Amino acid sequence: MDSKREKDNETECAKITNVLLKSRTGEFDLESIMFLKLRKLGIYDLGCIGECINLERLDLSGNNITNLGPLSPLRRLLVLNLSANRISNLEPLSSCEGLQSLNVAGNVIPSVDNLHALKSLKKLESIRLKDNTYNYSNPVCKNSSYRTLILDIFPNMKVLDGERVVGRGSDLYQLCKDIDDTIKAGMYKNGQLPEMPDTKPWVDDGFWEIKRSNNAIVDEAYKQFSDVLHECRLLNSRAAHVISQNERTISLKNQPKQYAV
Repeated sequence: MDSKREKDNETECAKITNVLLKSRTGEFDLESIMFLKLRKLGIYDLGCIGECINLERLDLSGNNITNLGPLSPLRRLLVLNLSANRISNLEPLSSCEGLQSLNVAGNVIPSVDNLHALKSLKKLESIRLKDNTYNYSNPVCKNSSYRTLILDIFPNMKVLDGERVVGRGSDLYQLCKDIDDTIKAGMYKNGQLPEMPDTKPWVDDGFWEIKRSNNAIVDEAYKQFSDVLHECRLLNSRAAHVISQNERTISLKNQPKQYAV
């Protein structure tokens, strides 16, 4: 019985339908849906997804999608996650003129030529073809120069495979990466880790200790501050005591009266 129910659920989710969309979002009108997450449902047919014309964020990761045609009407789509599917053709996305971020890691995109269809998307700033965290990739990533080729196609690209390539932080990231690569390359000599010199503290002992000033004005200000702080603590203690007494009085008043029989 349970296995039959699970099989029916898989069949229902294999294609995106009005019933599936409404049950997942709680929206009666498909045009009202702006955010949609349909991860790992075994979907291979996008069905009526194109009727969600106001959709802005869509997550279809972890399915069996091959055809992106039904996504073409989604002109307001901003963020699209298609990772871990079976996609090779991105051309239907060329009409998603508002698209800013696209994740297609873990698919079967064969070459950089397949990305030329997205060149018209002027707002596209982030593309992910590879995700080392989940071991997702694409055949195109086997080309050692694919990153350079993609940046030539998309001059406005800011983030590629999760790494900033332009803008604030990109130079620092590249510098750190170069330093890290250099350290790794020179870490071992003749298969052995070289001896490292003893480390030394950056500052002298006592550098972080707060030293009292010999200035009489500073000393007097410090003393006045200490007095004020002490007085504030006393006031706080008295206030807490008064509040406690009032709470106890209110509690006693709210107790039901008992009459002797």
